Amino acid sequence: MKALNACVLVKVIPPWSEAVLKELKKIRGVKKAYFAYGRFDMVAFLEAKDYGELKAAVDRINVLPHLRSTETLVEA
Repeated sequence: MKALNACVLVKVIPPWSEAVLKELKKIRGVKKAYFAYGRFDMVAFLEAKDYGELKAAVDRINVLPHLRSTETLVEA
């Protein structure tokens, strides 16, 4: 079975960018995470075995302190 891939776009309260990125990289399923410059402050690429696992990873991201918002884009 092919893995499910997604991209999570993250907006962060500015002084906390470094701390959020560090925590984001620790989350199971996050394969890459780095800063972006524009409407979103960072982007994380996730890999999961199914939608349940993907939801669990996104839920862990969404409870990180100092986030403003996220937007998840799932690969078709």
